[in-house]
Amino acid sequence: MRLSAGEKYEIIQTVTTSEIGVKRTLASFGIARSTFYRWYQKYLENGYDGLKQGYRTYKRQWNSIPEDQKDLVVEVALEHSELSSRELAYKITDEQGIFISESSVYRILKQRNLIPAPNHFLLSAANEFKDKTEFVHQMWQTDFTYFKIVGWGWYYLSTVLDDYSRYIIHWELCDSMNAEDVKRTVNTAIEKARLKSKAKPKLLSDNGPCYVSNELKTYLKEALKMKQVHGRPMHTQTQGKIERYHRTMKNVVKLNHFYHPEELIEALEKFVDNYNNRRYHESLNNLTPADIYYGRSEQIIEKRKRIKADSIQRRRKLYNHQKLINL
Repeated sequence: MRLSAGEKYEIIQTVTTSEIGVKRTLASFGIARSTFYRWYQKYLENGYDGLKQGYRTYKRQWNSIPEDQKDLVVEVALEHSELSSRELAYKITDEQGIFISESSVYRILKQRNLIPAPNHFLLSAANEFKDKTEFVHQMWQTDFTYFKIVGWGWYYLSTVLDDYSRYIIHWELCDSMNAEDVKRTVNTAIEKARLKSKAKPKLLSDNGPCYVSNELKTYLKEALKMKQVHGRPMHTQTQGKIERYHRTMKNVVKLNHFYHPEELIEALEKFVDNYNNRRYHESLNNLTPADIYYGRSEQIIEKRKRIKADSIQRRRKLYNHQKLINL
């Protein structure tokens, strides 16, 4: 079976961040090491485009990126070293008004020895929830994850994520993990989303004790008029979006030790703000969750198309001008 460029890219990210080693990780995917290293070499040489079927490298001199724009790429990359080539490409387009493709950003940074090791974990797009949502507040996902605070013990993070936009509507740090904590989190999310007097979204969760309790079931049905949906047991991919969010979040937040709950809350606030408002999501057409949640996506995509067309036109004019000078 042939894999798409996106699937190859996600496998590369998974393997290069795996804690169990390349051999065992590839075995779990059923992929030969020789195949993986062939993909990986193409990715190193040509970025994401190198993973596409039938990709061939060739030069298009008329579309060469000017040196000042290459310097801009390096400048932005050094200022935002946590961003991938893909995220940098769209940040430059949105904030600088210059179109530079992801593969071009990758090549520029590789030439300057500025390519970092992959630093995040991605799940395959094939593992998404099969019944995809079509609008904001159609369905929410909720789950707990846990943190250990030095000298304080275990704390539990309860989060509500909008399935369509991936926007984190509400989160709170709890000292327990029971139905009361879920009720409080969902209630606050409804208030923040201004849905008190409107139709409520479905609530998707796993089969943890707090989520299957009669107390929560009755409360959601009678008090909130909210339909509850449970993921299939032993199949965490059903809640893939919030599981993926937890992995991404922990890869950043857990880099530090916390000695007081307020320190952890401050770190979580900073991460969620960046995740919602500034982090480009490949699965959202390289928009932020806030762009989708607040209905800005079409306007931004149209603006990017104009910037791309203008950038290519300017490069063509520059090339033709230099060609005339050299005649």
